[in-house]
Amino acid sequence: MSIFVKATPAPKPRTTDAKKMAYFYAIILSIFALGQLFAFNDFITLLDSFWLPGDMPTATLLGGVIVASEVFAIPFLIGIALSPLMRYFSMFLSWLAPAIWLFISIWVNLNLNAITNIGFLGTKISITPGPWAILVCIALGIMSTWSSWGLWPGKHK
Repeated sequence: MSIFVKATPAPKPRTTDAKKMAYFYAIILSIFALGQLFAFNDFITLLDSFWLPGDMPTATLLGGVIVASEVFAIPFLIGIALSPLMRYFSMFLSWLAPAIWLFISIWVNLNLNAITNIGFLGTKISITPGPWAILVCIALGIMSTWSSWGLWPGKHK
């Protein structure tokens, strides 16, 4: 018996479509994370401009959680050898990223502040918010669910 955690290879995907969807979702999350990390201080300022409850501390925490969840969801999605606990945690983070973006998109659409950038790609590339952003977040959630179903870390029947 070893006290060290041992990385195990990823289980075989249920379908090739699920594997393709996971790769596509990983590419999207990588692009999001790179855009947000390119000017992270500006990204935090952008999140603060959304008038979230808690002001700057909430924006800072949320910005860190968003970027970390996008980055640490990628190992599960591309099938890197991980410990079982890390595989489940990475899968959870692949759900958390679109959930947070859905919350932010709904919040921005319901508030009356003049926001000119939703922040999907950080602050260097401005993307105007609107009802379409909610649909994009729902699509990200569907990709996450599809990827999780196809790459489920537990035993397949």
